[in-house]
Amino acid sequence: MPDRVLTGTRARNRRLDLGLRQAHVARIVGISGSYLNLIEHNRRRIAGKLLTDLAEVLQIDAALLSDDTTDAILSPIKEAAAAFPEAIVEDARAEELVARFPGWAALVAAQRRRITQLEERTEALSNRLAHDSQIANSLHEVISTATAIRSTASILAETPDLDREWRARFHTNIDTDSARLAQSSQALLGFLDMEMEAGDTQTESAMEVAEAELAKSGFYFPDIDAGMELRFDDVEEPSAREILRNWAKVARNDAERLPLEEFSQAARATAYDPARLAAWFNVPLNVIFRRLAHLPTDREHPLMGLAVCDAAGVVTFQKPVLDFRLPRSGAACPLWPLYQALTQPGRAIRRVVRLPGGAHTPFECFAVATPVGDVSFVAEPRITATMLVRPAKNEDTPDVVGPGCRVCTVKDCTSRRHPSLV
Repeated sequence: MPDRVLTGTRARNRRLDLGLRQAHVARIVGISGSYLNLIEHNRRRIAGKLLTDLAEVLQIDAALLSDDTTDAILSPIKEAAAAFPEAIVEDARAEELVARFPGWAALVAAQRRRITQLEERTEALSNRLAHDSQIANSLHEVISTATAIRSTASILAETPDLDREWRARFHTNIDTDSARLAQSSQALLGFLDMEMEAGDTQTESAMEVAEAELAKSGFYFPDIDAGMELRFDDVEEPSAREILRNWAKVARNDAERLPLEEFSQAARATAYDPARLAAWFNVPLNVIFRRLAHLPTDREHPLMGLAVCDAAGVVTFQKPVLDFRLPRSGAACPLWPLYQALTQPGRAIRRVVRLPGGAHTPFECFAVATPVGDVSFVAEPRITATMLVRPAKNEDTPDVVGPGCRVCTVKDCTSRRHPSLV
């Protein structure tokens, strides 16, 4: 039986990889060299304390040496190979892979199980978006109610001398429609809610965990303006903690170049114009974007969001604002100024955009792509694009940009990559 045969082989290969002598390992675990030789040649089965002691000496998880491990790892590995028939793999040597590198084999198996689970969830969600009439009706209810609220609010805002009785009626309508919007939104969330399977692993990326931590404080920490170092030691996820520390380092550098009081006064004096602020302080535009987006909200600064992406268009950081949020998958609409800036490094871009549907907020977007790090003749420059986003207050006619092709309702779009599910 291959699982029994491979048990001793795994122990032997691991010992050889570590450069340990057979007699040395046997002495530590308290058995004779000849008995360990029988184990390594699969003539003796081991379990319990002996298995645990041997695994400790070999610096490996005991589960990866047990007889039950091979089938649990081998099957997903073979399934992974079958899922990619175009890939050339040595299928006959799968057992050798498990025996020689059980840790790497276990990782491949775990990734295969995770990919399968995500594919199933994605297909289920796509089917629901495409065919579930309840979702379509609920989404229509949310959009129509939000449109009604916005229309009523516009009347109140644009008619300051409105009769008191009519004003009261409009306030009542907004209250009623808001309650209806809350109910329909909860219903939509309920339709889209897909519970994770029991034992599922963490679905949030390290970046999402980091941004959620920043959102708790409104993306502002007074200690940064005080020149103090933030450690984020209470964040359990190591990768998220490292992302947060890097963010804090950049934010602290920005704060040193643009002191809060001085920058806040200049921002108000220039009506928060990024170009004028960049000239005022003689700093790059992307630094201004970051500083504006991270101003404290308790000082009556306007709402501002931020998005940063690398040269591949992958969003590496974002601070959402109102209904602005870019997808993590890299499948966002290419019409966002953030991505257009990548094609024109160094050029400052300003556009007013909005998502499809009359109820969506128009946004004023400022974007620029800049090189990161030192310039070298022997290496390609690393380019990062940064976009500042804030609700538009001017009269510019906004361009329509989509959330992503799969869920975008814009017809005849020349930038569409995939047909819409809605």
